Amino acid sequence: MSRKLVDDCFVTDGRRLSHGEALAILRDRIRPVAPIGRRALSEVNGCVLAEDAVARQPVPSHTNAAVDGYAFANRDCDPKTGGTLTVSARVTAGHALSGPVIPGTAVRIFTGAVLPEGVDTVVMQEDVSVTTQGGVERVEIPGGLKTGANVRKAGEDVKQNEVLLSPGHIIRPQDLAALASIGLADVACHEPLSVAILSSGDEIVRAGSGALAPGQVYDANAPMLAALVAAAGARATGLGIVPDRPEAVRVALGEASRRHQVILTTGGASRGEEDHMVAALEALGKRHLWQLAIKPGRPMSFGQIGDCVVVGLPGNPVAVFVCFLMYVWPMLRRLGGAPFPEPRRLRLPAVFEFTGRKPGRREFWRGMLVERDGTLAVDKFKRDGSGLISGLRAADGLIDIPETHGDVRQGELVDFIPFSEFGILGR
Repeated sequence: MSRKLVDDCFVTDGRRLSHGEALAILRDRIRPVAPIGRRALSEVNGCVLAEDAVARQPVPSHTNAAVDGYAFANRDCDPKTGGTLTVSARVTAGHALSGPVIPGTAVRIFTGAVLPEGVDTVVMQEDVSVTTQGGVERVEIPGGLKTGANVRKAGEDVKQNEVLLSPGHIIRPQDLAALASIGLADVACHEPLSVAILSSGDEIVRAGSGALAPGQVYDANAPMLAALVAAAGARATGLGIVPDRPEAVRVALGEASRRHQVILTTGGASRGEEDHMVAALEALGKRHLWQLAIKPGRPMSFGQIGDCVVVGLPGNPVAVFVCFLMYVWPMLRRLGGAPFPEPRRLRLPAVFEFTGRKPGRREFWRGMLVERDGTLAVDKFKRDGSGLISGLRAADGLIDIPETHGDVRQGELVDFIPFSEFGILGR
């Protein structure tokens, strides 16, 4: 069963919040609500782990050979000149020698085979000479090998009872290999959040529904949001487009809140006469966080209807994209059981200038990675319009300009957040 959402998790004093203040509210008050279930390893890539993954035995479980070659006791050869030893046995992976090695002899051994008792070093087969006389095989060991060479110790990778992964870890392909190596066939994970996507506006029509009438636009936000939600580890459900009628908006929000854990709306987030999302949210539940001192995305809002989180995103695609990455992405990760993430920033020189900027709000510009004199730098997309999807396609990430910053000069170091921080492929 899902855990409850606190009734006032987004509550503020009503003023326009800074970027940092909005993140602090989300970080401090959001808690995981996604239910937990056991799933096979084949199904958990990208899922959030809900329990400690503990190694009940060491990895590797036995000391073994790291290469194909010959195992011997290093004391039986001169450390500088090596020596010649009789080969007394043959050991392959999965078939351990039944007893100790005859003292003073070597054994033919293959990668992964358990190192027999009585030997401690392995020489690669490429580095030896082997002769056979009268049915007796002898191997010439070169000098210079240190004791333990080409040997993998038991527990070298993972020690017994070591906690391999902890709750909140997002499982990656390499983690699946680690989980399988300690013998786990399934693990407890948080189930994906159920996220509804609801577009609003009489001017919005579905792509593929025919030619546009005057004043209409295709819904570009819904498919973009569905992909972003999936990249954040949640499950998106498109609920279509709701018309600009107060009752229709209230009904759509009410029904969605009963079936989903999060609702993302686009459009209708302002206070215009035809912007009904905010009024509907206040009638059905609570609108707590509204109006951010950022660009793009100022009218973004957070609220809840019962245990369902409702996020009111702007209508312009660039503002939707930026607000999702900065606020909805970390919120979904945390609600889904992971720690609240903070995207890493690169400090890169700007190859552009921007003058006349007024401090006081956080701005996120679309940026492209470029190479200048063998050094990575960042350029700014020339136009700033929130409806210019071409800027998102051209960009590799966002240039993060703090509230206190004024003009940007060429060569100045700026903060750059790559889209790869959000699981989005580069160009």
